[in-house]
Amino acid sequence: VVLYNRLRQDPGLNMAPRTFLFAGKAAPAYHLAKLIIKFINNLAATIDADPSVHGRLKVVFLPEYCVSLAERLIPASDVSNQISTAGYEASGTSNMKFMMNGALTIGTRDGATIEMAEAAGEENFFLFGLTADQVSGSRGWYDPYWHYDNEPETRAALELIFQDHFSGPDQGIFEPLRGTLLTGGDHYMHLADLTAYLEADRKLLELYADPEEWVRRVVANLAASGRFSSDRTIAEYATGIWGAEPCVIP
Repeated sequence: VVLYNRLRQDPGLNMAPRTFLFAGKAAPAYHLAKLIIKFINNLAATIDADPSVHGRLKVVFLPEYCVSLAERLIPASDVSNQISTAGYEASGTSNMKFMMNGALTIGTRDGATIEMAEAAGEENFFLFGLTADQVSGSRGWYDPYWHYDNEPETRAALELIFQDHFSGPDQGIFEPLRGTLLTGGDHYMHLADLTAYLEADRKLLELYADPEEWVRRVVANLAASGRFSSDRTIAEYATGIWGAEPCVIP
């Protein structure tokens, strides 16, 4: 929403054309997740209908996410967004798959991204946001309204949502997002990480304008990705957890 707002206000903004791909599913009773998927689709439709950003920004939501779809999406991506709040994400493998397929990562210090940055070097990643310790340490006094009141781009983006810019005929449909992000206390501290994310994204765009350095960092990621092979993982589980020994087959 922030990038869309920037282009609306400054159509001549120097920014490489970008497509953001979203894919996923919501559990039947997970109403907020369904609303977020609805928002992403409405955002995509609004951007498509706005001539001021045509050819410069696009959002696509791909339904029925599955392994077959991932096999097409992951190799096609230049950037992997891993933006879970630090301390809340399990050490999954999706970000490792992006790494192995040549995408650079912009993400928080959370989940497998921590291990990946240790392997390839933080200088080859775009890390941002609060650490897990900072999240837990600020839980008692965190106030999302501070970011709303003091960060103009954060406020402008939220106001577009709250003023039904993306609602179409369903006026007020995204009002629950106000409760999630503001009045409800922003449990996952999304607003606390937003400005840091935008700064990391700015650095990413600067690097993208330098193809030689971009490729160098891609190669650094690829070279370090072998650590995350299933062979190593299974061998460590076998010896460290199950106490199994190799069985030599003649």
